[in-house]
Amino acid sequence: MSQDRARDPAIPMREKARVMDADAVRRATVRMAHEILERNKTAEHLVLLGIPSRGVPLAGRLAAAIEAIEGSRPPVGGLDTARHRDDRPNHGRGETPRAGGPSAALPFAVAGHHVVLVDDVLFTGRTVRAAMDALIEFGRPATIQLAVLVDRGHRELPIRPDYVGKNVPTSAREHVRVRVSEVDGRDEVVIEEPGEPAPP
Repeated sequence: MSQDRARDPAIPMREKARVMDADAVRRATVRMAHEILERNKTAEHLVLLGIPSRGVPLAGRLAAAIEAIEGSRPPVGGLDTARHRDDRPNHGRGETPRAGGPSAALPFAVAGHHVVLVDDVLFTGRTVRAAMDALIEFGRPATIQLAVLVDRGHRELPIRPDYVGKNVPTSAREHVRVRVSEVDGRDEVVIEEPGEPAPP
């Protein structure tokens, strides 16, 4: 999960509300695919890059939905942001890409393309800033756009998504957990809050 502040694992969390089920996630993905095509006119010169971990399968789903609509599937990849984070202990470490071209982590060019960054949750914006820094090392895209399944607010940087599955107002103490079948075995979005788990 790529939320910007790491949750303290020592603090127990309990589910407060389920805000998206599998059907809602599917509908949001299809709607965002339509919006991406409406803005970019075509899948040509379009690239989808997921921010690990759940942004990667979400990017794949968007690409599949775009293919179902347009008949052409844009390239999909993952973008390692680790060494560009300014709020993590591993800041400054990670793969150094070959400037301007593909690499083992990103096996296609992004220069001159319309790149859609895909993440599960947008919170403070620091993950997205790190993703943009990482992306620029691979080349200069024509545009950088942002698609997120959930926008929970509390931005610390002037970053706004272009495509949003659902806006979910939260308090800073709450946690938004996105589950996708490729990683978690099911699709859902829940809000968690600190507290003892409810008895079975």
